[in-house]
Amino acid sequence: MSDDEPAVNISGGVDGGGAAAEFDPATADTRAEEVVDRLGELYWQKTYGGQDAFTCLVRTVLSQNTSDKASQPAHDALIDRYGGPDVDLAASLADAEQSRLAETISSAGLYNQKSEVLIRTAEWVLEEFGSAAAFDAFVKDEDPAAVRETLLSIRGIGPKTADCVLLFAGGRGGVFPVDTHVHRIYRRMGIAPAAADHEGVRAVLEREVPAAKCGFGHTATIQFGREYCTARKPACLEDPDACPMADVCEQVGVYPATGEVVDPAATLE
Repeated sequence: MSDDEPAVNISGGVDGGGAAAEFDPATADTRAEEVVDRLGELYWQKTYGGQDAFTCLVRTVLSQNTSDKASQPAHDALIDRYGGPDVDLAASLADAEQSRLAETISSAGLYNQKSEVLIRTAEWVLEEFGSAAAFDAFVKDEDPAAVRETLLSIRGIGPKTADCVLLFAGGRGGVFPVDTHVHRIYRRMGIAPAAADHEGVRAVLEREVPAAKCGFGHTATIQFGREYCTARKPACLEDPDACPMADVCEQVGVYPATGEVVDPAATLE
């Protein structure tokens, strides 16, 4: 834990999830909850919610199929060119020239595709809600299932993007976005079925992890995936003791004896 972290892990809380999460692996009701509780002993996170919904949507689109290191500069450049304290970002992007927007976000990769999605989504927000502020109110006030269904109706917006908006803008408890790290790790651990798609993994986690811990579980699992349970060289491959989750992991698709690592679904073939 760094010196600037709080003395108490405040994941969840009134501003995101309704109640502060308490991390105690000894009292976990499921293996999934135990994993998240143990991640709560490794990593720290503040409350969720409170971000502007359309800005959050833009940020998540930019992050698709790329790293934060690549997408953050694209987000900053976009805000510098199209945003501002008195600017409706949806209106600004709806009027953007596609090639200029693509050039602005080029560091995020797939910039032509993403610029088209952003312009189309901005136009949709204006048509359906009239402004980014009204869209923000919709995300934060309406039924989460209805918000998710509405977001998924937009071409180019998938489940992970919709769930991130619900979590980071809406502050909704019980939302566990599934990115590539989450999808890989919980199948590798044997918590979700080896053949489960992203939605299948999400269903397992949102059923077995308490609502107040889901947001933390998402961000902490990503950190765990980057530091320990990587796609090609998980820490357990050479040293089982190097992974803090080794005792609760089934190592599906990981074969230390041969050094082979495959997608968990490949173990079913």
